[in-house]
Amino acid sequence: MGRLVVVSNRVPLPSERGAKAGGLAVALADALQPGSLWFGWSGRRNARGSAVTHVQRSDGITYATVDLTEADYHSFYVNFSNGALWPLLHYRLGLIDFKSEDYDGYRSVNRQFAAALQPLLRADDLIWVHDYHLIPLAAELRGMGVKNRIGFFLHTPFVPPDIFHGMPRSVELLTNLCAYDVVGFHTRGYRASFLDCVAETLGIHPDPDGRFVWRGHAVRAIVDPIGIDADSFAACAREAAKSSDARLLRESLGRGALAIGVDRLDYSKGLVNRFQAIGRFFGNYPQHRREISFLQVAARSREDQGAYQRLRRELDQIVGDLNGRYSEFDWTPLRYMTRAVKRDTLAGFFRISRLGIVTPLRDGMNLVAKEYIAAQDPNDPGVLILSRFAGAAEEMTEALIVNPYDADEVAEAMHIGLSMDLEERRERWQALYDKVTGSTARRFCTVFLNHLGHADLQPERPTLRAIS
Repeated sequence: MGRLVVVSNRVPLPSERGAKAGGLAVALADALQPGSLWFGWSGRRNARGSAVTHVQRSDGITYATVDLTEADYHSFYVNFSNGALWPLLHYRLGLIDFKSEDYDGYRSVNRQFAAALQPLLRADDLIWVHDYHLIPLAAELRGMGVKNRIGFFLHTPFVPPDIFHGMPRSVELLTNLCAYDVVGFHTRGYRASFLDCVAETLGIHPDPDGRFVWRGHAVRAIVDPIGIDADSFAACAREAAKSSDARLLRESLGRGALAIGVDRLDYSKGLVNRFQAIGRFFGNYPQHRREISFLQVAARSREDQGAYQRLRRELDQIVGDLNGRYSEFDWTPLRYMTRAVKRDTLAGFFRISRLGIVTPLRDGMNLVAKEYIAAQDPNDPGVLILSRFAGAAEEMTEALIVNPYDADEVAEAMHIGLSMDLEERRERWQALYDKVTGSTARRFCTVFLNHLGHADLQPERPTLRAIS
């Protein structure tokens, strides 16, 4: 197997290690060995854009980055990637803000990335591209003569044909995905949606292993759920539960228990619905008042987009109304903070909590669900409440699975979780922990790279039709 080249929108530079580690950096830690290259955007904007490639080396890994112009940043990242593709892939057609000039900017930045990456490549490199920002990258590299094996992993959901084609230029995006050798998804459902789009739009019928041929190029779609280093996170949680932060949190709760949710401040996370369910919980089950406090950590993101500004205002209002209705002078039902909290601190908070609330309206995987389980005390574990629309729900069936749109159902699950006896809590936790420790970040990398490193035989007699 040749050198691994990882490509992502943002590169976690060695100089940024003091910041909270991103999920992708944590997931790829085992795959990035000395000699690997990580390429992508520096996070900086300047007048020259990607004219210069910046290179850093640390622990044998090379980090190569390019800058964007202000105009490219807005068209590629803010407007098309996050203003059009993100809502599309989260089933929110009504929030798509498509403009052809933004799509052109998206294509242009992918072309710039390809032009900057191509001179850095070696003939035997394996190229692993991550996420929706870079769907056209393989097609751009192929146009420059790159013959390497190139894989793509989508960290969001993928949508069925009727929704996918709500996006203008959807056929072009789909054929761009077919320029990759391996296309990876978190769940069977996401892969099925992609293959349905291929069948319906391109007239190709993939074989049972997700293999098909597009214009002479063999493609394989795989299911490869991302995971965490569960043993490491569990050890971190044990130590963090002894920290001063965890002690202060315990003391602030008095004799009450803790329920916790940790998300980005994003409409896909279902925070409005969750807060409404918390209000319904205290209304329907008044015996739990003063017995539990909810802590929601929702780190701000994409604040230059109107949808996120409106979301924040709506959440502020709901929190004020809920606390105004149910608070006592010495008890607050819902604690809400929009600042990021360090990952190890959160691990300790997870460990001391009785409920973990993970209820997105739609999510690619949601590693918080896995981290919550890894962090628990085996002798007295908390209960995970998980949305059926999170990718993690396909694996984590022993959680209390809920419809996040149904406030009464979520409220009932909170009541069940708090009323559950110790034996059942232990049984559910053990089954979930076995799954979390069996589907790790290391396994995620190994499965994908094994597929990428070995060319599949082409399926026999692919069925093709012309695209009108």
